[in-house]
Amino acid sequence: MGVSGLPAARALHGLGAEVTVVNEGADERARAQAAELTALGITVRLGDGATLPDGTELVVTAPGWRPDKPLFLAASEAGVPVWGDVELAWRLRRPGAAPWLAVTGTNGKTTTVRMLASILRAAGLRTEAVGNIGVSLLDAVLGDEDGEKYDVLAVELSSYQLHWAPSLRVHSAAVLNLAPDHLDWHGSMAAYAADKGRVYEGNTVACVYNAADPATEELVRAADVEEGCRAIGFTLGTPGPSQLGVVDGILVDRAFVADRQKQAQELAEVGDVTPPAPHNIANALAAAALARAYGVAPAAVRDGLRAFRPDPHRIEKVADVAGVAYIDDSKATNTHATEASLAAYDPIVWIAGGLAKGASFDELVGGAAKRLRGVVLIGAERALIAEALARHAPEVPVVDLDRTDTGAMSAAVREAARLARPGDTVLLAPACASMDMFANYNKRGEAFADAVRELAAESG
Repeated sequence: MGVSGLPAARALHGLGAEVTVVNEGADERARAQAAELTALGITVRLGDGATLPDGTELVVTAPGWRPDKPLFLAASEAGVPVWGDVELAWRLRRPGAAPWLAVTGTNGKTTTVRMLASILRAAGLRTEAVGNIGVSLLDAVLGDEDGEKYDVLAVELSSYQLHWAPSLRVHSAAVLNLAPDHLDWHGSMAAYAADKGRVYEGNTVACVYNAADPATEELVRAADVEEGCRAIGFTLGTPGPSQLGVVDGILVDRAFVADRQKQAQELAEVGDVTPPAPHNIANALAAAALARAYGVAPAAVRDGLRAFRPDPHRIEKVADVAGVAYIDDSKATNTHATEASLAAYDPIVWIAGGLAKGASFDELVGGAAKRLRGVVLIGAERALIAEALARHAPEVPVVDLDRTDTGAMSAAVREAARLARPGDTVLLAPACASMDMFANYNKRGEAFADAVRELAAESG
């Protein structure tokens, strides 16, 4: 049950299938959801996620369930296919359904998909940002009683969702970047990359890759695409033919123009992107590439980017206090995202720490050492970052807050303020998950923002 499971159960039941829902949890919320499904005539088993119901002909899984679950092993032994909600949505599309423009990658997916949706809307198209972003793909695909609601869909896809979507074949797709993440789920970096690469399979118009990340281009080379599908790169530098890039503060297109060797189409200014941090410019270029692959005019790219505002806790400026900027990037839950965040500011007082998820911090710290004015560490596994700092940035002052209560964030902000000088940036970019101290990264970001506002009030 949940964001993907409930719509899947209802949709299949509505099509006449005999549906059984199994859910490992049996808390109050699960019981309430079960009551709603039972009233529809759907069988629900709470607290049982291991047993394959008798007579099962298809398993539809929530994306987060690992492939080694006993239920899936039982399905494999019985010859029963396993689909995710994305696969189900793909197969349930109506004739003439809206094409999909898909985005995946380790970081930046949600921002890029929402940028893409903004651009498509600026072009006058009926669209929605759907998929891993929290809006059910099934609801978008099945539409309302009058039929299909959308002209085109901007689809965020996680590696989990792609793993369970064997027949997905989209109009165009982008892999933004690749860095180690969710390896406990996938088993290896190679398996993780392969699942990300599934997004390119069967593309009809464009496979968009990151020219600064060769692994993404390798996935394009390995993909089996439709004849005529093109590889389109994006770069923060001057673009070559069949690329989008940046020239003198202008986002330009040398891919979707009549003469790629000699022409470049202006799309927008760097200042049209909020915030104009390097990795966010890369997100904008990827979104623009997908929109241009769909035939969107340059003016709509500009207008869509100008209209876009990022979700909270993604490089969000909270306040300026005593000449110091306070930036909330609580969404930076891994080293790859934090590396991009640290690259956007100089000098920095960095607030970091939490649950490391098996990550190593040596490369991250080594790359950012010259930008660091100081570091404040919080969270259960902060010692891992402290050790990397001792090895690669021994001259940088470090405050190690030996506490994991939620009030630690207020103390961290005050310690950061003490270390910072006018012109500096205090950056919450934890490089870690939040669950040791907070319910999620949103709550962590809210605690940071509250602490900054309290500091600002005291400063007058």
